[in-house]
Amino acid sequence: MIGTRTRMGLEILAAGLVLGVLGDALLRAVPWGLNVTICALALTAAGVLLVRRHGITPGPDAPWLALTVVLLGAAFMRRDAMVLANFDMLAMIVALALGAASLQGASLATLRPIEYVRDGVTAAVGSIAGSLMLVGHDIDWRELPQEGRFRHARAIGLGVLLALPLLLAFGALLSSADPVFANVLQNVFAFDLESLASHTLLTGFWAALTAGYLRWSFIGRPIALPTIVEAKTTSAIGIGPVGTALALVNLMFLVFVVVQLRYFFGGASLIQATTGLTYAEYARNGFFQLLTASGLVLPMLMGADHLVRGETPAHLATFRRLAGLLLVLLAVVMASAFQRMRLYVGAFGLSEDRLYATAFMVYLLGILAWFAWTVLRGRRGPFAFGVMIQGFAVLAGLHVMNPDAFIVRTNLDRPAAERPFDAKYALTLGADAVPPLLEALPNLDPPSQCLIATRLLHRWVSRAAGAPDWRSWNWSRSRARRLVAERAAALRELKCPPNQPRSE
Repeated sequence: MIGTRTRMGLEILAAGLVLGVLGDALLRAVPWGLNVTICALALTAAGVLLVRRHGITPGPDAPWLALTVVLLGAAFMRRDAMVLANFDMLAMIVALALGAASLQGASLATLRPIEYVRDGVTAAVGSIAGSLMLVGHDIDWRELPQEGRFRHARAIGLGVLLALPLLLAFGALLSSADPVFANVLQNVFAFDLESLASHTLLTGFWAALTAGYLRWSFIGRPIALPTIVEAKTTSAIGIGPVGTALALVNLMFLVFVVVQLRYFFGGASLIQATTGLTYAEYARNGFFQLLTASGLVLPMLMGADHLVRGETPAHLATFRRLAGLLLVLLAVVMASAFQRMRLYVGAFGLSEDRLYATAFMVYLLGILAWFAWTVLRGRRGPFAFGVMIQGFAVLAGLHVMNPDAFIVRTNLDRPAAERPFDAKYALTLGADAVPPLLEALPNLDPPSQCLIATRLLHRWVSRAAGAPDWRSWNWSRSRARRLVAERAAALRELKCPPNQPRSE
């Protein structure tokens, strides 16, 4: 009689093998597109099937996390921005890790930040090592039937193993005796050893990873963390050191804010006279430092909040006033950072780094506002859940924005007299940049027209581009090929300057 644990283990093992074969067949085609969508659907379907077959009651967040995984997989089929795809993959890993916790019965809205970290780490470790636990511990191989089909399968397998050395020996002898027979055997058993090893390793990798993940989701149990009980007495450090530290940090931020107001309202002449920098150079030199400083405030405040737990209501009120003042000053600092980025883009143009750094700043601003609304009001429970939801919302906003097309359009809208359009950089972006480039082509200077026409033809319709693989199909790349193919004749007619020959 096969036990419940062994039965589930066998089904997880079978699902892992199927997903491993699917991963090898699909995911070796790059750049990723439709193949990721299919694999995300298959993994989600395997999870749903196991839930229904074994009557498992997951946590309340499992359905929308499963939908999130599918949507993130579908995102690979829509946009063609490499950086955005990296964020999509990171978000999918987060959703899968939290999905495992939800399948174990967790409610994400009640988890502490440390529990989010725990679930991510344990899901990663469980996915990597889980297949070994599945085969060596969860499946009791002695429970498998010893009669019927299993007995026949074992007998056939043993017969194949016994016959293998005999077939090799007799095959060698008969092949040497008859060249025609040797040619037949060579054609029948001809295979590429390197290709066979590649498929075997990739199939094994995806099978082990997915089986390990499913094993952790359905059989594993989360590591219990100690429950934080707020003390009734004063904390070990107390409000004195924490309040003093926050007051000093507030003072530094206040001085910075005063300086910022003076320079940004004083104008370019004051900056030039004081620093020797132009207005744009002044903005360029400070944005990423302000972004880093803003990002460090949140962990500092979370640590300070932990240190004053258990303090008296009056001391907690003092802490919250100091923390609230710091958040107000930080809002002014972040406004300064946004202003610097606006000047930076106006002078030097928009790029992927600048766009995604600004998006992160927006995300950070939302997290800090959420921190003030929850933690500083004594409601720590929903903080981590809100941070995750905001992250998914910002990622969705980036997809709606279409980053590569937005970058090209923003740079095209800048006056050419201030800084010429950088066609070379625009051509390093993904397929989403192709439509705005084709629209703007007649209005660009001849060298840029030549460069864009040559690169687009080479990348999307030339023989070197090759035939697209259906596994890596992507809507943006498909549209770019179609648009360039439709205008191929006009693109080839563009005249290149004598010092800029057209490439093949």
